[in-house]
Amino acid sequence: MTQITIRPLHSLDEMYEAVDLQQTYWGTDLESIVPAHMLFTIASYGGHVLAAFDETKMIGVLIGLIGTNIHEVDRPAMANLLVASKRMVVLQEYRNAGVGYKLKLAQREQAIRQGIRLVTWTFDPLLAMNANLNLRKLGGICQTYLIDYYGTSERSGLATLGASDRLVVEWWVTNRRVEERLSGTRTNVTLAQYLDANASLINPGEWLDNTLHPGMTLHEAEGTFALLEIPLNYTTLVKEDEGLAQAWQRHLREAFTDALDKGFIVTDFLRGQSDGRERAFYLLSFSGGFESGFGLS
Repeated sequence: MTQITIRPLHSLDEMYEAVDLQQTYWGTDLESIVPAHMLFTIASYGGHVLAAFDETKMIGVLIGLIGTNIHEVDRPAMANLLVASKRMVVLQEYRNAGVGYKLKLAQREQAIRQGIRLVTWTFDPLLAMNANLNLRKLGGICQTYLIDYYGTSERSGLATLGASDRLVVEWWVTNRRVEERLSGTRTNVTLAQYLDANASLINPGEWLDNTLHPGMTLHEAEGTFALLEIPLNYTTLVKEDEGLAQAWQRHLREAFTDALDKGFIVTDFLRGQSDGRERAFYLLSFSGGFESGFGLS
């Protein structure tokens, strides 16, 4: 593998290769693919189609469009500008090579050049790899949980086993916290340190045959920090144990909506050894009047 380069796509002809790349993940279903003409329009009017290359081979693509915060309609649109990051696809053989991270850094640079502070996107809260990139590596936060955001039909490729719950990532790209994460100057507290400090565990689960099952009882999030555990093998569960995968979907929906309603926000993702197993937890922090984009250290 040579050095990976990132550059924006501009011409219509380039967009056809980006469509082909999307199809390596989403297949040929028209509902799942952003077509070339739409990519061209996005790139021509302030949005971007960023592509990663290994020499001349396109190996990743990231789509972003400029939008506004629709929940603050009384403010001028200019005051609510954001980048909505809609789609990122990386070839399977490059998914552990940091390509997605490089694409997001390029997206951040693009937003800063345009004077935009917020980049936002959604992700399935049961996908540990995505959570690690979005929260731990990039420094995003989540304050919103969306129930069946993309519906329940699997026709779009966005619902899994009849559900499409999503966490909304807020990536405040000029915030000190984000800059420290990206530069490596921020001291990241480990899972072991939070456990040693008796951070409250919202959802103690049960291990059966070396597989984590959601517990029957949720504990109320309390104190400054709380931990919410997810299985590391959700994609395997979807293929091999649909009932357990759906139980996790229902479990996280209840846990997240309750904690966020009580004033907690998602501020990190932690992986590490605990009780002799590799485990993964969301870190939830009590907001205490936190205002988006400011003051969260």
